[in-house]
Amino acid sequence: MLVLSRKTNEETVIITPSGDEIRVTVVELRGDKVRIGFGADRKFTIQRREVLDAIRSGDPKSPVCV
Repeated sequence: MLVLSRKTNEETVIITPSGDEIRVTVVELRGDKVRIGFGADRKFTIQRREVLDAIRSGDPKSPVCV
């Protein structure tokens, strides 16, 4: 895992093997929380881990699987 320090409005860029870019921007620091923004072509799906896990599990009780 790569760990970076960033300030508000600073970006980190992930470049895929095909040359596409995914930009991750620190939008706001609020107490112990960080708001981040993602910029990528629409062909990419960006999902929170807990939502992705719920989708993959197919749990019918999960609000994302309804």
